[in-house]
Amino acid sequence: MKELTIPERYNYIAVFLTLACNLKCPFCINDFSDKTEGYSLIPADKWIEGLNRIVSRPDLPVTLQGGEPSLHPGFIDIINGLRPDLNIDILTNLQFDVDEFMEAVSPSRVHRDAPYASIRASYHPRQMDYEELKAKVLKLLENDYSVGIWAVQHPGMLAEIEWAREDAVNAGIDFRVKDFLGYHDGQRHGVYKYEEALSGEASSVECRTSELIIGPSGDVFRCHADLYQGRAVIGHICDELFDIEDVFRQCGCFGLCNPCDVKTKTNRYQEFGHTSVEIEWEKS
Repeated sequence: MKELTIPERYNYIAVFLTLACNLKCPFCINDFSDKTEGYSLIPADKWIEGLNRIVSRPDLPVTLQGGEPSLHPGFIDIINGLRPDLNIDILTNLQFDVDEFMEAVSPSRVHRDAPYASIRASYHPRQMDYEELKAKVLKLLENDYSVGIWAVQHPGMLAEIEWAREDAVNAGIDFRVKDFLGYHDGQRHGVYKYEEALSGEASSVECRTSELIIGPSGDVFRCHADLYQGRAVIGHICDELFDIEDVFRQCGCFGLCNPCDVKTKTNRYQEFGHTSVEIEWEKS
């Protein structure tokens, strides 16, 4: 199939193998919509066919995520089926059997030169057992896998997260935190480049992404909000005619954005100040 070259300006390749998850975190960023469970899953061979079209750079991996990506029945096959020159990162809650994972996946397959771990295990207090997570991470580290723990700084769980962070660091684990996005006790949290994007009132803008976002069905979306709402598909990863266009697109849903798209955050080099999308207001 025709190659898909990632534009130089792009910062992220998000591959949502599934939006299903074996945890039920009440603050999940995926649950800004009730439509996230309606996607069919394309099989491993289609993911491999589509993703192997991608021409990227060593510092811009394909990031397998979800939901929980290991719930895709072809999770291991997809990892091992991608071209060796196509780097892979994994966002996971690590609830799977790590012994089976290590038997099937070489440490070198998910290890690259980066300022953070290639396997980023999420810690969710009250949804999972921290000691079990810690044991799995230490086992992976002992076997040369690039792995660390990340937690969302939920305002209601700060003490639990800080305790876990200190314990993990003392055990030699890289433990990092991410901003909580959304509302808690009536207060909105997060730093956003475009405050109007979360107003709840739709308006029209021109929007340009810096991310390739691929949903569980293989459809490509303009942004996370479109993925979670199931709207505005711009192509399919296995469609021979699909190409990546680094352009502004008209959007009539500005104001109904997902916080992940418009927050101010770090880029893939861990430099603060990046935002996933760029907005231009339509001229009257």
